[in-house]
Amino acid sequence: MNTRTIKDIAEMLNKIVSKEDPLIKILEVDERKGVQNLLKQWYRQQELKENYRKKFNQMMKYEIDIKQQGFKYIAGIDEVGRGPLAGPVIAAAVILPDDFYLEGLNDSKQLSEKKRDEFYTIIMKEAVAVGTGVISAQEIDEVNIYEATKKAMIAAINDLQTMPDYCLIDAMKLTIPFPQTSIIKGDASSVSIAAASIVAKVTRDRLMKRYAQEYPNYLFDKNMGYGTNEHLQAIQKYGPCPIHRKTFAPIKNYM
Repeated sequence: MNTRTIKDIAEMLNKIVSKEDPLIKILEVDERKGVQNLLKQWYRQQELKENYRKKFNQMMKYEIDIKQQGFKYIAGIDEVGRGPLAGPVIAAAVILPDDFYLEGLNDSKQLSEKKRDEFYTIIMKEAVAVGTGVISAQEIDEVNIYEATKKAMIAAINDLQTMPDYCLIDAMKLTIPFPQTSIIKGDASSVSIAAASIVAKVTRDRLMKRYAQEYPNYLFDKNMGYGTNEHLQAIQKYGPCPIHRKTFAPIKNYM
């Protein structure tokens, strides 16, 4: 084995997924420091992968239980944008295939923007169906944010190319013709809801970045409509723009 370079061994380790692989036993007795460092790194990566798999399996408990009852198309539904001062509230509904696995999947708020974008691409490619619902700031002002959130979720379900026969919803109950379960912090408890949270978050962030070009004074590409100090200062200086929620404080103070 000593004829193998450190680079060769690193490439070989990248292809190994089992601790029982014969190469692991050989490397354990290789006295080169570089080899031992590679082996330690490999063990850490395997431990991380095992933790990801364990977390994913825990987040599949709702889907597994529901499918054992005979349901096939389970939609996870989540929203983003209830708290901002500007922009729409956006919901997503996602139906995942039975064999879906995405290492590191979690609530979108726990992921970096880069990782959310990466996961968004995978979900959009592999999902059985994805739907989105967008409720504008104007409509939020007309019906209130709670009702607007429900409308966005229902719109996302109706946008699905394949209709669900069961819905898992993050912390809401909807008037829909499907059986449903409302899960508090569902985006951290259900794979389907977590996937929906990522789709909703990425969809809204990209929209707010487009609004930032249209209304550059408010830095929507950085604050996504939330009430940061810079955003509040811009409102004080320039007043509200058309996508600000006029019924939200402090926007209503400037009307």
